Amino acid sequence: MQVEKVVAYHKALADPTRIKMLILLAEGERNGQDLAEKLFVTPATITHHASKLREASLINERREKNMIYFSLNDYFLKNNAVAAMNLIYRRAEGGAEMLNEDHQRMKDSVIRNFISKEGKLKNIPSQLKKKLIVLEHMVSNLEMGRKYSEKEINEFIKAYHEDFATIRREFIMHQFLYRENDLYEMNPRELWANWSTLS
Repeated sequence: MQVEKVVAYHKALADPTRIKMLILLAEGERNGQDLAEKLFVTPATITHHASKLREASLINERREKNMIYFSLNDYFLKNNAVAAMNLIYRRAEGGAEMLNEDHQRMKDSVIRNFISKEGKLKNIPSQLKKKLIVLEHMVSNLEMGRKYSEKEINEFIKAYHEDFATIRREFIMHQFLYRENDLYEMNPRELWANWSTLS
């Protein structure tokens, strides 16, 4: 996933010694001993940080006899920086695609786990986030703007699960439905408890 690649890139950069190594390597290839002397650290420290940079494909290594030489991997360094910028600004430029994809995967997974192939609710999730996903899935099958009697709402819920009283109460509590004069109506989506903001 693109997010994980960007995070790995920034983790590799998240150390002053590694940044200083990259600055020195921008001037050209250097061996580990030279880097250690320039940065006033031990060769073992350079080896440790070099392994982190190499794992993120930010540097190249070559061995010559007993000496290891390091150089910048310009392509990956620049490409990962651009990828981070694109990822951050993609939402502002009109597409919350990545976040929406993550949310859709989470939603699909919960529905598969809690709703049977016949459309029945296997059990009411105890975790709030999963419960809200299931409630949203169910309530989305009601008509916006239509008023329902309590009997109609009970029958609607029974098609999913026998505990209609608990689920009806959850619909009200999480603002999927509101009740007035013994009639039930869907709230606008903006009022629904939003599971995607929960951790």
